[in-house]
Amino acid sequence: MRTGFEKTLLDKITDQPSLQAQIKNWQAEGKKVVFTNGVFDLLHIGHLTYLAKAAELGDKLVIGLNADSSVRRIKGPTRPVNDQNSRAALLAALFFVDAIVVFEEDTPLNLISSLLPDILVKGADYAVENIVGAKEVIANGGEVKTINFVEGYSSTSIIEKIRNQIS
Repeated sequence: MRTGFEKTLLDKITDQPSLQAQIKNWQAEGKKVVFTNGVFDLLHIGHLTYLAKAAELGDKLVIGLNADSSVRRIKGPTRPVNDQNSRAALLAALFFVDAIVVFEEDTPLNLISSLLPDILVKGADYAVENIVGAKEVIANGGEVKTINFVEGYSSTSIIEKIRNQIS
């Protein structure tokens, strides 16, 4: 038997068609849907700060999570450290996250084009014109925003630190 906590986690992790319908419902209720995406391999304070700031931009926060196969193509054969189910569950445990959807492609363009959130968010290391899905969101009347990262935190740097301590 699943506990209430497990059910809540599983309810937040969804597929693209279900999420598309849910977003339309939220938007029909007048709620602003915020979308961001990433790998979120080793969840750290930088991720938490970024996601909390993204959530503050609207009423519902949706995360597109790179599938394991996508992460390997982007980050290399030793990544991800945590599999997509573990990463999705950790994100779902955050109270300010409303939905997580895993995508297989290297970019979330198809996902963003189908979901059409009100606000698309990425880190401030991206110029708005270079953010995947920005044109589609803007063309649909939405906004694109960037958020500064917390300096000194990244999954890659944490992994390197661990590797250096082991060597």
